[in-house]
Amino acid sequence: MTGLAAYSRKARAALLALACGAALAAPAAALPPLSQERHINDSLIQARVADVLRRGCPSLDARLIRAFSEARKLKRYAQGLGYSDREIDAFLDSKEERRRIYAEADRYMVANGVVNGQPETFCRLGRQEIARKTIAGSLLVAR
Repeated sequence: MTGLAAYSRKARAALLALACGAALAAPAAALPPLSQERHINDSLIQARVADVLRRGCPSLDARLIRAFSEARKLKRYAQGLGYSDREIDAFLDSKEERRRIYAEADRYMVANGVVNGQPETFCRLGRQEIARKTIAGSLLVAR
């Protein structure tokens, strides 16, 4: 029994060494592109919705301090996921990503009855967003 017990200890030690070595040798899991991170993208789309609604409706204003606070929170969230400042800045500076986010925001607004040149449609959706306490609504205030 002593020989078997010693073998088991040696086998366990070898397995542990292999596991540790494999963990150290394996590359860190690559993060998906920021364009695929749902919370970040949904938040940016909603921020764009709020901005367009406030510009299209004379009775809505932006909650600018709240918007800046939420932007900082979103950046900390991305950093917490492991994205570097350089990756975050490149994503935010990308014209292609900006066009994609703007197009998503436009689709959302059109699907919710916003019509260019009709301020009341912007106001209606803005008031709905505020009442539903969405991200867009949290960035708006009705006058």
